[in-house]
Amino acid sequence: QVQLVESGGGMVQPGGFLRLSCAASGISFSVYNMGWYRQAPGQTRELVATFTTERTTNYADSVKGRFTISRDRNNVYLQMNSLKPEDTSVYYCNARHYLTQRSYWGQGTQVTVSS
Repeated sequence: QVQLVESGGGMVQPGGFLRLSCAASGISFSVYNMGWYRQAPGQTRELVATFTTERTTNYADSVKGRFTISRDRNNVYLQMNSLKPEDTSVYYCNARHYLTQRSYWGQGTQVTVSS
């Protein structure tokens, strides 16, 4: 059974930082590309960052230089620095099989950037 459980969201002032965590079970990072997505109210879900099976990373232009995705044996992280109000969203962890494209989602964690 695949489970992705996000944590670390919250409210922070502009310029602040947060670290999101995604605890993954039931999958192997050797065959699943991991990603963070976000969805603001009334908006479509958008890709924020990915960590591939080949250990490469990719970022949305809007977060380059501010966000960093990383992983260890069982967790995927998103370090978010210099947060802006427009980063306010629900952030979701995603696992996508590199071959079949089968996808799993976490339940999401709310990030609010406001003064």
